[in-house]
Amino acid sequence: MSLGATESVCPTCLATVAAERFAEGDVVYLRKTCPEHGAVATPIWRGLDSYLRWGLAPRAYSPPAVSAIPVERGCPHDCGLCSEHRQQSCCVLLEVTSRCDLACPVCYASARRDGVDASLTEIEGWLDTLAEAGGRVHIQLSGGEPTTRDDLPEIVARVRARGFEFVQLNTNGVRIAREPAYLAALAAAGLDCVFLQFDGVTDDVYRRLRGAKLTRLKAQAVDNCGEAGIGVVLTPTLVPGVNVGEIGAIVDFAVAHMPAVRAVHFQPVSYFGRCLAEPDAASRITLPEVMAALIAHSGGTIRLDDFRPGSAENPYCSFSGRFVVDSAGRMRPAADARPSCCGAPVEPQRSTCCGAARPSPDVARERRYVAGQWTRADRAAAPVAGLDAFDAFLANQERTLGLSGMAFQDAWTLDLDRLRQCHIHVVAPDRRVIPFCAYNLTSRDGRPLYRSPVAVRESVA
Repeated sequence: MSLGATESVCPTCLATVAAERFAEGDVVYLRKTCPEHGAVATPIWRGLDSYLRWGLAPRAYSPPAVSAIPVERGCPHDCGLCSEHRQQSCCVLLEVTSRCDLACPVCYASARRDGVDASLTEIEGWLDTLAEAGGRVHIQLSGGEPTTRDDLPEIVARVRARGFEFVQLNTNGVRIAREPAYLAALAAAGLDCVFLQFDGVTDDVYRRLRGAKLTRLKAQAVDNCGEAGIGVVLTPTLVPGVNVGEIGAIVDFAVAHMPAVRAVHFQPVSYFGRCLAEPDAASRITLPEVMAALIAHSGGTIRLDDFRPGSAENPYCSFSGRFVVDSAGRMRPAADARPSCCGAPVEPQRSTCCGAARPSPDVARERRYVAGQWTRADRAAAPVAGLDAFDAFLANQERTLGLSGMAFQDAWTLDLDRLRQCHIHVVAPDRRVIPFCAYNLTSRDGRPLYRSPVAVRESVA
């Protein structure tokens, strides 16, 4: 059953090639053929019914206000952003270091202990680029491991001083677990929330995915964030045969650690960066399989209808749902649940996310909704006149948990229709703004499309 034509890349040479989506039974595949390297078909969605339902979701296009790169070779070879891109930036990653205190086999950035830090001048230049393009984006400080920098609180303060209103930290949690004073300095500088690498609740999982026993440190990092008043989003990388069986246990951990934990954001493994094992069908878990695991774990209180595709990104990139947790730990869908942008609900009739190019008071409402999703209720944005009902809503956030997932694309699964609608971007060292999945794309033998080449190659054991 054909489900439409698109374009992709050859996993071997990364040349743009024609592609087709098709279904066999209940599985949706992406098939493409390179004239030089042959054909390949990869499962991208296991659940034809949900695939067809997700395809009915509204697609909100809002092209970037600034097109910095001319179209010469075509997508995905002209990112910067180019005039063919269909969505403004929403969440933008600043990779403030390539150093890391771990050496994870599944690291998309191939970070190492001997990496380098971006200078404060370079970081200011990246912020200049974003400000010139409109500036109304969420900033995620990433790497490498950002907390290897002693001056990270200063970086947070500089981002906030430049008018960026929402700052996230992407971290493995090791330093913030060991040094609560360092975390307190980040909070004082204006950090809003922590995206915490959280792959499971057993050390066996962390030994296999991160090369170290980390369970105790992860729990301590969550506790420290609760003490500092910083909301936590648990971000598991799901690898079949390693930690898919811990999806329910991860949710139980999140519920037990509310309100410090605000959400769980599942990310099926993508095969790029250091994770270069040749993927077969059994090596992939798709978004509907994650939703099915969450539904099964709920014991019937969650249904597929309680999850929705994103409204800013392509529908097939993500799912999200918001759930009220009762005193017994049972979940029911929140009455306010709506399609999401960066995991937080937005109005489906709006054409952009994160408040970009929207009139007040809708701008304030939307942006505060994002803050209400990812941050602790006591750290939510200050009241705005005329939004009393919304303020009352925020006051009840401590028993609301977000469950979401995002499928990042690799050379086998890359669909250029999805890529052109990407709103999660990375500012490259040369100040080009590049969609996340293009920036991290690597060929079968590890050759990157945009990242600087690295020599280290490892795979999941």
